[in-house]
Amino acid sequence: MTPQSHTVLSDFQVRKSRRQKEAFRAWLCGELERAGYAPKVEKGFAAKNVVAGDPEAAKVIFSAHYDTCAALPVPNFITPRNLLFYVCYQLLLIIPLFLAVAILEGVLLAVIVELHAPKLLLLMPVTSIALCAFFVWWILDGPANRHTANDNTSGVITLLETALALPEEDREKVCLVFFDNEEKGMFGSAAFTRAHKRAKRETLNINFDCVSDGDFIQFFPGARLKKDGGTLAKIERAFRGRGEKRTEVVRGFGFYPSDNASFKRGVGVCALKERRIIGYYMDRIHTKKDTVFQEENIALLRDGAVRLAESL
Repeated sequence: MTPQSHTVLSDFQVRKSRRQKEAFRAWLCGELERAGYAPKVEKGFAAKNVVAGDPEAAKVIFSAHYDTCAALPVPNFITPRNLLFYVCYQLLLIIPLFLAVAILEGVLLAVIVELHAPKLLLLMPVTSIALCAFFVWWILDGPANRHTANDNTSGVITLLETALALPEEDREKVCLVFFDNEEKGMFGSAAFTRAHKRAKRETLNINFDCVSDGDFIQFFPGARLKKDGGTLAKIERAFRGRGEKRTEVVRGFGFYPSDNASFKRGVGVCALKERRIIGYYMDRIHTKKDTVFQEENIALLRDGAVRLAESL
């Protein structure tokens, strides 16, 4: 990896607060300028994206979100090719919230009965709503996770390595976008596609998100792009597996909930592990266990991105 990538790992793994994001953007823009790019910060609703290249002229938009998530007690367990397991796991995470609300209402009810104050019953829905709001805040904007090797320092480094490796003659074909606030609801990519409607409709987007923890690197195209066999074939030829690392463009059922969803021709890229019954999965993210960073994955994706740009 380049010295710049080592700097991201050592100095910029946490990019959550306004100050942390400002420091990272300033450093990133400086490195891109030294590499010959003219980056700019595009401001949109609740987001500041770093853009290098012309979104209107580019043949491909490589992207990754640079914001980092809150620390949670359990991982965000994702099974992109097993929707039933994914939905069941998400529902399972809601159970503690219902239990907390039930316990709180039970305690309040006991206090109200003890005090013989039926008017206080009006407080019960208010306290329940407040508790639910606290849980939502904690998930979206709680204390920062200090360990973000996979989510999404890996995507940021892949994008930076691609920028530094692209030959001069291919740079006009490419736009590089570091999205803000994906963790809060994909605000960065939504702002970008509102500002660049042609890119949203027509331009190929390859979005790197959580690509350093797993031997199965998979590409999840949207429904419209799945009908474009020629483009999918180019992606397959560009991104080649190495040794134990397997790459696959998923042409059947599969989903990946990230910024690629903001594009009509978006492809979500992630690294997965495999287990019987549940199939391919991602774990550890959003927790202190998110420390696995496999450099081989980054090199494979960087080289594939360079080949894809050359082929377009």
